[in-house]
Amino acid sequence: MLTKAYIKRIFPELTLIKSKSLMTTIVKIWLLASRRGNWQKIDDIPFTLLIPTSTSLIEHTRRVTHMAISVAKTRKKLKMDILIAGAITHDVGKLLEYERIGKNIVKSKSGVRHPVSGYRLAIEVGLPHKVAHIILTHSHEGDKIARTQEAIVVHHCDFIDFEIEKRATGCRIL
Repeated sequence: MLTKAYIKRIFPELTLIKSKSLMTTIVKIWLLASRRGNWQKIDDIPFTLLIPTSTSLIEHTRRVTHMAISVAKTRKKLKMDILIAGAITHDVGKLLEYERIGKNIVKSKSGVRHPVSGYRLAIEVGLPHKVAHIILTHSHEGDKIARTQEAIVVHHCDFIDFEIEKRATGCRIL
């Protein structure tokens, strides 16, 4: 079973969040998602099943978080706590969208995409609506929704990371 200390260790960017209650709730959502998804560890979960990759969900999440922070430092007037919280949690729903079968990680039978399951988890644990909004709108599901400024940043950082990974693997699909 995952612990609070484990989540804090794999996401050191949590220390950049000024609100201690927000930081605590981010840890809570990752723990809840891991429990619901029956994950004993999450270090080896790939960040996507759409292309062959050795990049983990944790590595991807941290890269998106760092890119978003860099944009925010340049762009200014963005709510940094909300942005960081949204970046760290944007893919938390993958712990419900994916499952481990033997040594393989595959799509779960739930059929629910991670932005939707992540949004539901965010509301359940009491993350601020602006953070839940980032989770819901970070992928294609959010294309018909007016994104907040912070959601725009996370959305684009997420796709930048995916597109670079796709090219690095030589994958031409999608």
